[in-house]
Amino acid sequence: MWNPCLARLPRRLADHDLVRAAWQGIAAARVWDSHAHLVGTGDSGSGIVVNPATDSLLSPGQYARRLFFLNAGCAHEAQGNVDRSYVERMRNLLDGMPEGVKLVLYAFERAHDERGAPDWEHSTFYVPDAYARDVARAYPARFEWVASIHPYRPDALDALAWAKKEGARGVKWLPSAMGIDPASPRCDAFYSFLQKNDIPLIAHAGLERAVLGREMHDYGNPLRLRRALDAGVRVVVAHCASMGQDRDLDQGESGPYVDSFSLFTRIFEKYETHCYGDISAMTQVNRAGPMLAKVVERTDWHARLLNGSDYPLPGVMPIFSVDYRVSLGLLAESAAPVLKEIRLHNPLLFDFVTKRSLRSNGKALAAGVFETRAFFMR
Repeated sequence: MWNPCLARLPRRLADHDLVRAAWQGIAAARVWDSHAHLVGTGDSGSGIVVNPATDSLLSPGQYARRLFFLNAGCAHEAQGNVDRSYVERMRNLLDGMPEGVKLVLYAFERAHDERGAPDWEHSTFYVPDAYARDVARAYPARFEWVASIHPYRPDALDALAWAKKEGARGVKWLPSAMGIDPASPRCDAFYSFLQKNDIPLIAHAGLERAVLGREMHDYGNPLRLRRALDAGVRVVVAHCASMGQDRDLDQGESGPYVDSFSLFTRIFEKYETHCYGDISAMTQVNRAGPMLAKVVERTDWHARLLNGSDYPLPGVMPIFSVDYRVSLGLLAESAAPVLKEIRLHNPLLFDFVTKRSLRSNGKALAAGVFETRAFFMR
């Protein structure tokens, strides 16, 4: 159930044939893990705010999520030093990766109401843009950062201009939790700025279970991202919308519910120049099925797929199962014991080697899926 947070990877694992094969043909300096979260409590003066419900047994779901996330990042026992311990653990894990590999760290916006005011009651946590910038700036050899800005904010465009000036590599939204309707005209000025400055929008789509927030799940419908795509924004659909169902809005506002992944496929194949998908979390037990097999097999998609770990989730032990992926025929049985042991020491390396080892009908994810630096450096 719990991440044991073991120290440096033993040499016999670091030099294992499976690990060596995973790095074969990969240029480490081009490998940016495109989806990683900053977690903390604000005990360093970072400005992080955590909803009090996550620390109360009266909200058992929220309480459990907080414990799992902190344990996954090995900061659960660092009372008074959680923020720094979480960052140090990420740095230690990256020390187990070749020089040049980076994590793209996400800020995380508060929920906002329809007036554009912060909705603290429904904000599970808040990670300020300035903190994400400061962490990336302190360790530039290993970290980049992405801003998170609610488009309904009265100062949204000013915040976006500041983030661009400070080196943000993109903007992250979780529409259902933050209360953002990507199809709203209220986003148009925001989209115009993103398009003019070639700043990518990374938006969660499909069902969301990790962060509840305002729970406006209809806002996670992939089809609602077409407004941004029609405005010419480079859009990354997080997790390829690989969980849950949404209404097929092409059949009307009351259209039937269909798999969210099928709606992702629809926009991905229509907007061939600027719609992307990130494959973070797709190896979790609640996603690792036909959708994962399809992204492996669709080699014509690979040029627009970006790898990300969704760190710290690879360290949340119950939501990943190597044996399950073996049972699906996506992993060789011989890889299982090695991957399980790697995970106890380095969940980031575990995530990378797992995805590099995936096979479906003789196909594998291309090296370019992992070499995401060029996408963010455009």
